[in-house]
Amino acid sequence: MIKPLFQNVIIVINGSEASIHAAQYGILMAKLYRCNLKAVYVVDTATIKQLTLGKFFVQDEGRMYEDNLRSDGNRYLEYIANLGKAKGVRIETELRTGAVWSEVIMAADEMKANLILLGGYKSDMNSAPIEKHDAVSSSNFAIITNAHCSVLVVREKMIEQLYKLA
Repeated sequence: MIKPLFQNVIIVINGSEASIHAAQYGILMAKLYRCNLKAVYVVDTATIKQLTLGKFFVQDEGRMYEDNLRSDGNRYLEYIANLGKAKGVRIETELRTGAVWSEVIMAADEMKANLILLGGYKSDMNSAPIEKHDAVSSSNFAIITNAHCSVLVVREKMIEQLYKLA
């Protein structure tokens, strides 16, 4: 018997619309394929530390910024859990701290994930190109190149409508 391609799926949440779409995609996958979902939000303390060391932040500002990110992360994870609950899907949530890409990979390894879902940016010919060195895209690139399991960048145009229909 062939084992399913994915039983354990990590969804990377960063508060962007694209990461919410990745969560909706994951919820639909869980409904169809009965896989386990875990949403992970990482407070990027590695970047905060660099900004503090580079004198862009004083230490108090860094702590305050980290607290704000932690609060945002908990709010986003609660929102994602509620999206799943609305469709009868249980989503485990986890808030982590550190470098985004390495924490996501560690979470995936700990869960024995078969798949990581990342939110993808919509490519629009009329919009300005996305900077290659943007923090989110560099984290996504590092996840894609270093993950020990498959990574799917969600770009489904109709995901909100599909989610509502499910």
